Amino acid sequence: MSQKKIKSALISVFDKTGLEPLINLLVDQGVELYSTGGTETFIRNLGHEVNAVEDLTGYPSILGGRVKTLHPKVFGGILNRSQLPSDQTELETYEIPALDLIVVDLYPFEKTVADNASESEIIEKIDIGGIALIRAAAKNFNDVFCISNKEDYASFIEIFKSFNGAPDLETRKEFAVKAFHTSSHYDSAIFNHFDNKNDRLKLSVGESQILRYGENPHQNGRFFGVLEDLLEQVHGKAISYNNLLDIDAAVNLMLEFYDGKPAFGILKHNNACGFAVRDKLSKAYADALAADPVSAFGGVLISNKPLDLETAQAVHELFCEVVIAPEFETEALELLKQKKNRILLIQKETAMSSQTIRTCLNGYLVQDKDTKTDQKEDLTKVTIVEPTFSEVDDLIFASKICKHTKSNTIILATGQQLLASGTGQKSRVDPLHTSINKAKSFGFNLDGAVMASDAFFPFPDCVEIADKEGIKAVIQPGGSIKDKDSISYCDEHKMAMVFTGTRHFKH
Repeated sequence: MSQKKIKSALISVFDKTGLEPLINLLVDQGVELYSTGGTETFIRNLGHEVNAVEDLTGYPSILGGRVKTLHPKVFGGILNRSQLPSDQTELETYEIPALDLIVVDLYPFEKTVADNASESEIIEKIDIGGIALIRAAAKNFNDVFCISNKEDYASFIEIFKSFNGAPDLETRKEFAVKAFHTSSHYDSAIFNHFDNKNDRLKLSVGESQILRYGENPHQNGRFFGVLEDLLEQVHGKAISYNNLLDIDAAVNLMLEFYDGKPAFGILKHNNACGFAVRDKLSKAYADALAADPVSAFGGVLISNKPLDLETAQAVHELFCEVVIAPEFETEALELLKQKKNRILLIQKETAMSSQTIRTCLNGYLVQDKDTKTDQKEDLTKVTIVEPTFSEVDDLIFASKICKHTKSNTIILATGQQLLASGTGQKSRVDPLHTSINKAKSFGFNLDGAVMASDAFFPFPDCVEIADKEGIKAVIQPGGSIKDKDSISYCDEHKMAMVFTGTRHFKH
């Protein structure tokens, strides 16, 4: 098929941003224009001639603008096949002009929903004519070029110039794919808004970026989403697949501590290897690092407060992949930039997803995000000994970290400092042994420390082991048929234990 020159265009858009250069180009090249409503007025105000669609159809815009372009003289002009004689005969018979270019956007449904508009306003932002025009033009990409997004105006102008007004088939097909994404994404947004059952899954994300590779160099990787809505990268190399997983873990963990005192976290392989809350950020970093300076090498660092120069000077001495903070002081930023590949991210305030989605076998697992944070008022004292006020604070601190650590896990903490964690083990005893050994290896005394578990104790062995190391306060969900065995041991050895009633598995 020979390349078809664009001689006519239907332009009807809600958002006129960036439209003027496109209009000027088409007019300069002698393209005949058709339009409706506000777009028609916009073109006339530029001083250009344009055919009103209502003059073509013989019908005005009716039903408050709900019906403007839904007419055979419009859709016949789009859907006709130039290589099919019978189609061309019918165009002549019914005096239908062929339309070679369709420039259409859609009513801002998602924005209207986000603005908490009324139900009636939302319904009126369900586009009918626009979506039909886009689908029709995309279907007939052999003969029609479709632009469905204002972000493509500039590239189309270059395409039009380079092809002398006759884009090739490959390019038209590329824009048709974009158009089908526009329509499918729009329909998905409408469906997801009105669907209350949540028993069907429709995902549509247009924005994406190619990553250097996936989890390993032999795997391709891509991130779908708008990372800039949450994080602004101010320095460093491109963010990798594994970086993103660690950043996600860091951000979600720190959300538990954003409203309190200065907190600093160090994560490796999605788990916190250091975390502390202090009156001063530099002290929080120092105590977080002390928990496991070996694992901190190459880790992801995150702060809940603006990163000051004093803290940055300490961080600068550590090899780390990523540093995240709500803000960087100017001198701190300049110092940290001295490491060429170090990724520096400013975390913005934005709504996080309320669900988690992951592939599983030949389908998907979808669940509500674990937004439950254990609070003091949730605690049920089940032992004779009651935890002290400071122990309660440490128990809540430990439970927050436990929630964001791969199960099975045990967290040991004291004085709002993570001492050690045992992560991703098969039994409940193994992570306890791991955390005890690690804490001791870095010189921590466990006398007076607290222990958190992400799930119940099926046997009293964990509290017995903890007791022998000097740990005297425990937090766990409870719910085992053998809870009484662990409670009895605690009572006999003057240990305090509280139940939260909430399990925090992270598989």
